[in-house]
Amino acid sequence: MDDDTPWTAAKSAELYQINGWGTPYFRVSEAGRVEVVPFPDDDRKTFDLYDLVLDLEARGLDLPLLIRFSDVLADRIRHINQCFANAIQEYEYAGIYRGVFPVKVNQQRHLIDEVVEHGKPWRVGLEAGSKPELLIALSATRDPGELIICNGYKDRAYIETALLAQLFDKTVIVVLERFEELGFALEAAERTGVRPTLGVRSKLTSRGVGRWMTSAGDRAKFGLSADEIVRVVDTLAERGMLDCLQLLHFHIGSQISSITPIKNALREAATIYVELARMGAKMGYLDVGGGLAVDYDGSQTDFHASKNYTEQEYAYDVVSTLKEACDKAQITPPTIVSESGRGISAHQSVLVFEIVGESRIGAPAPPERPEADAHRILKGLYETWENIRPKNVQESLHDAQQAKDEASSLFNFGYFSLRQRAQAERLYWKCIEKILDASTRRRRMPEEIDQLRDAVASIYYGNFSVFQSAPDVWAIDQLFPIMPIHRLNEQPTARATIADLTCDSDGKIDRFIDVEDVKHALEVHELRVGERYFLGLFLNGAYQEILGDLHNLFGDTNAVHVRMEEEGYMVSAVIKGDSVQEVLGYVEYEPLRMVERVRRQAERAMRQGLITVENVKLLMKHYEDALRGYTYLTDD
Repeated sequence: MDDDTPWTAAKSAELYQINGWGTPYFRVSEAGRVEVVPFPDDDRKTFDLYDLVLDLEARGLDLPLLIRFSDVLADRIRHINQCFANAIQEYEYAGIYRGVFPVKVNQQRHLIDEVVEHGKPWRVGLEAGSKPELLIALSATRDPGELIICNGYKDRAYIETALLAQLFDKTVIVVLERFEELGFALEAAERTGVRPTLGVRSKLTSRGVGRWMTSAGDRAKFGLSADEIVRVVDTLAERGMLDCLQLLHFHIGSQISSITPIKNALREAATIYVELARMGAKMGYLDVGGGLAVDYDGSQTDFHASKNYTEQEYAYDVVSTLKEACDKAQITPPTIVSESGRGISAHQSVLVFEIVGESRIGAPAPPERPEADAHRILKGLYETWENIRPKNVQESLHDAQQAKDEASSLFNFGYFSLRQRAQAERLYWKCIEKILDASTRRRRMPEEIDQLRDAVASIYYGNFSVFQSAPDVWAIDQLFPIMPIHRLNEQPTARATIADLTCDSDGKIDRFIDVEDVKHALEVHELRVGERYFLGLFLNGAYQEILGDLHNLFGDTNAVHVRMEEEGYMVSAVIKGDSVQEVLGYVEYEPLRMVERVRRQAERAMRQGLITVENVKLLMKHYEDALRGYTYLTDD
């Protein structure tokens, strides 16, 4: 790309890699805005994300704002089901596919309701990993024939509830993840008179890749060993209940970026399935679990934030492996079940937040020449700055670094004043800025100078909480695409890390997607006085909402569900974010009592002549307004 050519929206699309991670749902328009394409087959129907945000604000929904695109969710469900339909047709597979959405991925009621609604054409079910999630699944799945998979740690009440639900006109399968659960299931069957439909989760020797690779293997948290599976078969056979065992489940981890471990696990699981059928179990389902990855950086590689396969390739591998194993054993192929929660829900939401401030190193003006009697270090730093040229950048860097270290040492020993130290730091950072500028005119930038680019990056302060809206950034170094949603036909001339509103040093984002790598500063635009600047954090629809916490008592953000209609977009649901009094209630405070306590203190101060009546009135107004208000910054 020629640096002398004018900046275009297409260059921004390339810089932020939106054509990789965003396709087919997000793109950059010629006007320099992020567009949402809810229907990939009809890209004429789009949302201008910037205009949408302003419109939603006009309706009283302050930023930060989580926008869920219902049509994108529907398309993800359609796409994954269509991929399996293609694979079943391609390989002439005699079984069917039934996807289930893992409730743990995003338990928000509006989203679960939409998953069930959009999943009806494909009879998409739900997977429950706990007793509360089972209660959600039983309430949300209301049509006959719907499928509920019961995973997770189970007690007697959980299992008995699931068995009784089998009497509904739906399929409820209890997956045994510990051998002890078989005893609970048998006891529940005896008490209720319900013959259970059971599955077993196998601890495969095949393992995934990345952070969740320990989800499989001998030391996996859940699942039965080969010996325990055989004991389950024998116990059921002794009781004449072997026909109750109908499903095999496995899970080798989330966000599996490479297709190879998936293939290995499928082969092992298919063999176990065949063996269970040969042992007399009435097998009918094989649940391949989750793990279908999302390409967060758009590189289409096996990098941990990407994936080197498509959903269609994934479906082909699942179907072909099971067909081959079942054909060889001459057994009926199973109904294929998958739990692709991340693949379904990640794309459907974006968090939009405003940059409300900036911190940058150094002063904007050129450095002033030190006085004639100034310390030699200050004079030397100024001379270094004056003489920086492309040919001497490394030498200048070493001189500047040595002078800065000397200045710091002199200050620590009391030979440098605070004012002198401040002047030395200003001169040092001016040297670094000039060195970086001069280095861009070299054919090759020295590595030690290239590393300085992150050191001079600004800090942009965003009106949001990492811990509430993107906790995996803090907890597991998850990478999410982040980019401006407007001004994309302007060249971003600044680089910045993103800090949130919390007072925690971990409340920041300093790792951003790059091609098969990570960069530690994001290309952004210079902030303009009186003009707002919005960033979007994309692909955050899986796990983030439910994992969010109340660090510094920043609560849930405002959220909206938006869908496309013939006459334009429609807001189908509004979920107001937490107010201050709501989050205080979560930690056992009583707002009315708090108001009264503050009022009494104000009265005492007024009697002592410390505060006027007018200021008491103003204080109490601010206090009570704050209790009713949003936990984030507002313009009110």
